[in-house]
Amino acid sequence: MKIVLIHGQNHKGSSYHIGKMLAEQFSENEINEFFLPKDLEHFCMGCYACITDEEKCPFYAEKKKIMDEVEKADLLIFTTPTYCLRASAPMKAFIDLTFTYWMSHRPRKCMFSKRAVVISTAAGAGMKSATKDIQNTLFYWGVPYIKEYGIAVQAMSWEQVSDKKKARIKQDIEKLENKISNKRNVYVGFKTKFMFGIMRMMQKKGLGSSPEDKEYWKENGWLDKKRPWDK
Repeated sequence: MKIVLIHGQNHKGSSYHIGKMLAEQFSENEINEFFLPKDLEHFCMGCYACITDEEKCPFYAEKKKIMDEVEKADLLIFTTPTYCLRASAPMKAFIDLTFTYWMSHRPRKCMFSKRAVVISTAAGAGMKSATKDIQNTLFYWGVPYIKEYGIAVQAMSWEQVSDKKKARIKQDIEKLENKISNKRNVYVGFKTKFMFGIMRMMQKKGLGSSPEDKEYWKENGWLDKKRPWDK
């Protein structure tokens, strides 16, 4: 299994360790890791260059290095600390810089067969809203199987997390790995198909962001009868 971890922080804190723990639960795996902002230290400038040509994004080379691995992966694991009840700023910047992958623009066929897990920790609260930011993005990318795991660790570092809490986390992660492993076939659900249908209708009527987006849909056959989840 090819796994990509994208960490919403440079330091190796509790969220990082839990994400790594999950990745290592899978046997015979290949793991690629990216750290934000180290591997993508930019904010979207709103120049819209990517709407006409993605290679015109001033940060295209760094972004492509990450997204090439994402497209090849079987399982995506996102980790983020909870900052002010939300995902980290570097993670939000990553989301903004990859918005052309959304179904409203140029979704990738490969995304409709992937699995993903979103992990967040906090000293106290806010994990649910932090993971939601990333879950929304994965949904609009077309990823059909998304799990989330959030836990309050009551600590400022992994070393400070109690042994009792670590034992609970280990048990939770083993259960999560078991669920993912037993899900042999991933199917695109009604919600994703419905959203794709709305975006398809908009593209057909010329209500998308650009003629280039519409041409992309046309080239993939999605304005006709083909769908990205077709085998």
